Order: sequence, then C-alpha cells, then structure tokens
Amino acid sequence: MSNAKAQVLIIEDEPEIAELIEFHAERAGMRPRKVHSGRLAMDLIRREKPDVIVLDLMLPDLDGLEICRKLKQSDDTRSIPIVMVTAKGEESDVVAGIELGADDYVTKPFSPRVLMARLRNVLRRAGVIEDAPASGERMIMVDGRLIIDIDRHEVLCEGKKTDLTLTEFGILHYLASRPGFVRTRDQIISAVHGKSTVLSSRTVDVHITALRRKIGELSECVETVRGVGYRFADSGMDDA
Repeated sequence: MSNAKAQVLIIEDEPEIAELIEFHAERAGMRPRKVHSGRLAMDLIRREKPDVIVLDLMLPDLDGLEICRKLKQSDDTRSIPIVMVTAKGEESDVVAGIELGADDYVTKPFSPRVLMARLRNVLRRAGVIEDAPASGERMIMVDGRLIIDIDRHEVLCEGKKTDLTLTEFGILHYLASRPGFVRTRDQIISAVHGKSTVLSSRTVDVHITALRRKIGELSECVETVRGVGYRFADSGMDDA
C-alpha cells in the first residue's frame, strides 16, 4: 500500500492544532479526517475504521484515556494504532495510555515533522503502508534467538515476529546497539523521544516492563542497574 491509502482520524478539540495536524498529514500523502468530540469520534470509528488515530487526551466530553481503553478492549478496534497527544508535564497520562495499549505519543508543543514520522512508523508496523527501501540489511542478533532488524523495524524472538510499539523498539535498539553500556533513564528518553522531552523514570520503567514481557525468556538480556538505569547484556552479541 501507499501513504495515500492511510486514513488518519484526528481527535482534537483545539481547532488550530487539529488543522495543523490535518495540513501536515495531507502533505504526507495521507487522508486525514478531524473531529472535535470524543463521542463523535467513537461513533465514526464504529462506522469507518481508520488506519491510525491521533488522540488528544484532553477532550471536553469524553476522556481520551477512556477512548483508548474502549478501543483497545474491543476486538473490532484493538488493532487500530493510537498515537496520543498529551499536554507537557502530564506524565501520568502518558503512563496510563501506554498501559492501556497506546502505540506512541507526542507532547505539546510538538514538532509536526516528528508526529508525521511517528504516524508513518505505526502505519508501517500495522502493514498499512510499505516499508521504505532498505538502506542495507542492518541487524543486531543475540545468539540467533533475538534479531533486531533496523531497516525493517522488526524484532524476531525465537524466530517469531514480536509486535513492539515504536518506543519499545527504540529502547531495545538503543540498548542493544551498545551492549554492556549502562544507560540512564534520561539518556533513554533523549535517545528515543528527543532531548526536549521531559519525563520521569516511571515512564521508562513502564516501557521496559512491557518490552520484557513481549520478548519473553529473552527479557534477561535487558538488565537493570540499580540506582543508574539499564543495559543490554554484552554476551552473545553479533552485528550484521
């Protein structure tokens, strides 16, 4: 598929922000549609399932987290990627959204370029748009059991594809790129979301917990260094 077939539903009650996202989504070749109400959005989603949702958590009629919860609990809408838009400093909302199953997030004020990149990534993972042409098959392998394919943005555990969120993939890639090196939580946040993003250790810990759960027995590769942060085990590493 191409970007032109990607339908983006923008749930945002601030007209200027909604129009900004709509403008850049159109420029990126997507088909945006915006609604200002959570309840209207839920009715629309039931009738026409979008390919991805940009969800503001601060809505006047229906809490964005409640929308996220309803969508991720329903078999009909669970697979629709959700990118949350949160107010700067509302870290508790970010953590709650991650735990409910949101795929990624940006904090206001955000860069439209960053948001479009995140939308493309979640659409690519969902199979709505094609992978960008590979710049070379770059991989990180752990004893042949864990394969991080950077170009395809995929992770294979014991030969099976593992569905990671954009943030989880970023953390795994960041840690695995320098095995044995300890990374602080601040370094992880900066590497994955940019230096301007300010979040606390709890957010990183939630991502790490989810990441470990998804890679199963290989979770022992992601080691906790008490009082400092995390590192990737330096045994059995092989770069391709």
